Amino acid sequence: MPKRPNILILMTDQQRADCLSCAGHRQVRTPNMDRIAAEGMRFTHACTNSPLCMPARASFISGLRVHTHGMWENRGELAPDEESLFRRLQQCGYYTGHIGKSHYYSHGPFHMKEREPYMHARGFDYVHETTGPWATSRTDSYMTDAWRKKGLLKAFRDDYARRREVSADVPVWPSPLPTEDFPDSYVGGQAVRFIEGYDGERPFALFVGFGGPHEPWDAPGEYATMYDPAGVPMPPVEPAEPGPWVPEHAARWQRSGRIEALTEDRVRRVRANYYGKISLIDHWFGQILAACDKRDVLDDLLICFWSDHGEMAGDHQLLYKSRFFESALRVPLMFRWPGHIPPGPTSDALAQTVDIMPTLLEAVGAAVPQTCEGMSLWPVLREPKARLRDAAVSEVECSGRNNTMIRTARHKYAIHQEGQGYMLYDLMEDPDERNNLIGHPDWREIEEKLRARLFDLVGR
Repeated sequence: MPKRPNILILMTDQQRADCLSCAGHRQVRTPNMDRIAAEGMRFTHACTNSPLCMPARASFISGLRVHTHGMWENRGELAPDEESLFRRLQQCGYYTGHIGKSHYYSHGPFHMKEREPYMHARGFDYVHETTGPWATSRTDSYMTDAWRKKGLLKAFRDDYARRREVSADVPVWPSPLPTEDFPDSYVGGQAVRFIEGYDGERPFALFVGFGGPHEPWDAPGEYATMYDPAGVPMPPVEPAEPGPWVPEHAARWQRSGRIEALTEDRVRRVRANYYGKISLIDHWFGQILAACDKRDVLDDLLICFWSDHGEMAGDHQLLYKSRFFESALRVPLMFRWPGHIPPGPTSDALAQTVDIMPTLLEAVGAAVPQTCEGMSLWPVLREPKARLRDAAVSEVECSGRNNTMIRTARHKYAIHQEGQGYMLYDLMEDPDERNNLIGHPDWREIEEKLRARLFDLVGR
């Protein structure tokens, strides 16, 4: 059997697809993320299977769509004995490691060491787990143990309590933690230590889950001031109003969730801080790649970089996720494997979160589970102009309802669980999604075709 490559899966939390300098962003600087793209392939239209943490991550590890694995919101967990990407990698000879945020189960007032048996059952040999930012307020981990020893934990949790108190005002200020102790620095440092110290005979498959750039807007130290808010690219100042053809239920959706406190000044400060958090993670990408180079594994290292969902960041006067707008739906996705993936091209194929499992398993000659609902991206990785699927699907619980969306190369359509359509956009003519066409008589035929295709893909 030919030698299998080491695998490195790098994941950010809540990073928009356009927040990469290689994607043309005019302000944010991501030289190390760009390097992965330059040495591999970037998917420009990768869509998450859910614009929410736990459903998206469940799809990644299981290869199942949301309506199949059943995790529509940030609650519950998949059964430990269900199919897992990492258990499959173990079975074909990999030593599997997890560092950082997983969010495969609900977090609570416990120490994450208590859940390590679950993580082992999901297919990880080595576990050094942390939570995302907000859960760190109540959930202990190896990271909070380290902060407690340094006398930093109280300052961190007091700061988050203060942010919750003034959350309606969209607080933006630096973390009280030194940059070297910030959560993303902790995760990056642990990944470097793992790579530097790994001496096993098996190839490694290491997952590194950063908690940022997920809110709150608390970039540390120099990263809090790295970007000038005055130079931040801005969305349209006023959110779009529904046209007279839009049904009342869809008009209510279109107006829902808007944050009055999101003035232009606040949006600029939120985005500048968000970019700082991305650049901090990018710095740690560079440190991790340097550690791989030092260990002489970089030349045959298979890298996958992705994010679970995007961030509205003021678009449509919204923050966070759980919407099917492009800002929350599209995510970074790139693969790098010298000698196997051509360096530098991009693909606009509609890739999805569930595609990562079959792509990685095919790369190492492992059997893909029959239950997997993803598609291997290798036809596109070999030939960037190849097509993959005609439509992507995303699903999420929001405002007490399950919501399902279909996105084609040109159109986007979404329905509530009651079957009512509430969004229809022509992404070619209206890339900013300002003109909701749902209910427009001239678009009835397109709506009916998208609805039929959606039901073909997810059932009725």
